Amino acid sequence: MNLQYNTVTVNGEVFNCRHQMSLHDFLIYLKFDTRTIIVEYNQEIISLTNFHQIVLNNGDKLEVVTIVGGG
Repeated sequence: MNLQYNTVTVNGEVFNCRHQMSLHDFLIYLKFDTRTIIVEYNQEIISLTNFHQIVLNNGDKLEVVTIVGGG
């Protein structure tokens, strides 16, 4: 079985992900709560509603910011 992987950078750290993996599935795999984050994908802010539509490619760069509530 020949599995293909893409290399993706998240907040400066390199990860491998399955070929044809969606942004949503990748974020869940990394244990992010997609309801409380903002994602920059290749220097573009992505809406939560588009996470399922984006398929990661080799060399993609993500910046993920977690929103923390408090007082």
